[in-house]
Amino acid sequence: MSRPPTPPMQQRISHRHIEVFRAVMAAGSATGAAELLHSSQPTVSRELARLETLLGYALFERSQGRLRPNARALALWDEVQRSWQGLERVVERAVALGRPDAVQLSVLCLPALAHALLPGAAARLLQARPLTRLSVTPQESPLLEEWMSAQRFDLGLCEQTAAPPGTGAEVLLTLDEVAVLPAAHRLARQPVLQLPDFAGEPFVSLSVDDPYRRLIDARFAEAGVARTQRVETHSAAAVCAMVEHGLGVAIVNPLTALACASERLVLRRLAFSIPFCVTALWPQYRPALPEAAPLLQALKDEAQAVADRLAALP
Repeated sequence: MSRPPTPPMQQRISHRHIEVFRAVMAAGSATGAAELLHSSQPTVSRELARLETLLGYALFERSQGRLRPNARALALWDEVQRSWQGLERVVERAVALGRPDAVQLSVLCLPALAHALLPGAAARLLQARPLTRLSVTPQESPLLEEWMSAQRFDLGLCEQTAAPPGTGAEVLLTLDEVAVLPAAHRLARQPVLQLPDFAGEPFVSLSVDDPYRRLIDARFAEAGVARTQRVETHSAAAVCAMVEHGLGVAIVNPLTALACASERLVLRRLAFSIPFCVTALWPQYRPALPEAAPLLQALKDEAQAVADRLAALP
């Protein structure tokens, strides 16, 4: 279906006519408008009269060389002001994008990584590039992978090694999960814990739908070791808080364990392996910001620092 033809009047009204009208309203006279536009008073008067002819109605009352806007002019002025403010915001934004502090790097990550790995990496980045701005959005799987595939963020952090569709991936860290214990617990005297050490112990678990929870439960089931399931929660940080308050022992990722370690909470290595990895994701079809590469390097440096801290444990 063809579109209806544009009315001739709208074809002839130009941006210049609106610009002249705005200048007259702002200055209050044709002479003042001419100064604003770096033009002449006769030219402004001619353009204004042309606009009124095209519209088919007057915008101003003319008395003794003065222009007084009528009701239609005032209504049009409100609309012109709103449109001009929008244009000014566009211009301001265009100019601001040339400043190094105007670009914001958007990062999507699992909540555990927003708590444990990303803060240290962000501190490294901002120390080297203090004008960089970060926006961090925590999100669980599978929405995290879906949003990265949709090219909505500049960088993502997840705990799987496979790259979701439309993304690139690089493994930053591969470690084993660790045990967290109240500092006064009897098992805290052992540097390395075996599966049988947990027999009968009150245990704080992640939620039943968590993949690490399923992996941990499978290991204990294979070994025939029964624990006392006391508390479960969705967050590794919450697990550590429960353990710190003496509600049991737990197995969590090493990043959260190190972040939560205190005089009341200690971590110990496991004699059995429950692998934990962190992978960086980036969108393949979203233009890369220059700040993304330094952040990725900061994440690598922070991941290495975490590995070194774990290696230094007794």
